Amino acid sequence: MLNMGGPSTVPETYDFLKNLFMDGDLIPLPFQRVMAPLIAKRRTPQIEKQYADIGGGSPILKYTEMQGAGMCELLDELHPETAPHKPYVAFRYANPLTQETAQRIKADGVKRAIAFTQYPQYSCSTTGSSLNELFRRGRAGEMGDIEWSVIDRWGTHPGFIEAVAQNIEAALAKFQPSARSDVVILFSAHSLPMSVVNRGDPYVLEVSASVNAVMDRLGHSNPYRLVWQSQVGPSAWMGMQTGEAIKGLARLGKKEAILVPIAFTSDHIETLYELDLEYLKEGRELGMELHRAESLNGSPVFIRALADIAAKHLRDYSTRRIGPTSVQMGLRCPGCKNMTCGQQKHWFARAGRS
Repeated sequence: MLNMGGPSTVPETYDFLKNLFMDGDLIPLPFQRVMAPLIAKRRTPQIEKQYADIGGGSPILKYTEMQGAGMCELLDELHPETAPHKPYVAFRYANPLTQETAQRIKADGVKRAIAFTQYPQYSCSTTGSSLNELFRRGRAGEMGDIEWSVIDRWGTHPGFIEAVAQNIEAALAKFQPSARSDVVILFSAHSLPMSVVNRGDPYVLEVSASVNAVMDRLGHSNPYRLVWQSQVGPSAWMGMQTGEAIKGLARLGKKEAILVPIAFTSDHIETLYELDLEYLKEGRELGMELHRAESLNGSPVFIRALADIAAKHLRDYSTRRIGPTSVQMGLRCPGCKNMTCGQQKHWFARAGRS
């Protein structure tokens, strides 16, 4: 189960930030190895305070482990041919890091594994970065001899869409019935640098497809927009930014809105601090009635969706309807110049065989 992760305790914040800023797939920086520790050190006090404000750390590991355990329990029933199934968590920037998980996988003698991204929509800077790191560990022999396949995106899976829609309906129910149809639904996703978008990264398209599918499920009952959060640094990022959208709605007289995390499946700092403590507060100060749809966390509908996705993948792989990787994963971004990306795609397409 691949994800970016988050520091489970406040003292882990610096290492998390250093790992994050060291990742050129996510945030390309000049002189990365020099600049990343300096930026991390400068930002650590502010981010430590944010983690303290949300309870002393990120809950993303707790929720990912919960989702993995629930998924595998269902998967044992849905696809008994490959049971028992065991979940491993591999975070890109926080414990358990991919390197640590690789050692556990090797020690357990695993021979067959699925790299299952927990980002519903694919980006080279998120899923791609995690796969690059997994490839580096695999190529170095740190995981042993494993047959790999990849679940690289699932942003329009009906179970995922249903889980998101149900949480939106629960948030809409907090408004007066007479005002409910006028509530603006703001789908908020983590932004990307325009340098990544402009090289042909599919993330914006895939997030948009998720939003469209959710609104289809809701019968297009409300006005909506897709907005973007978590911009870092002075360079151009995908917009408009979530905070600016809230201010704009207030200026236009739109006083009711819901924030929906559409690219985050578990609560972490972007939902618990940025959405809940910053944007909700800003909106209410502007006279708006603003609520957030819950993250998917322990949603039984979502956990069943994860199990269904994995079961179908296993069935299709065993009957050779699909190969180790999807057709779409095999296509590099037209502007890609990252040789590791190409090597990683080739490696996984051969099921992790060099």
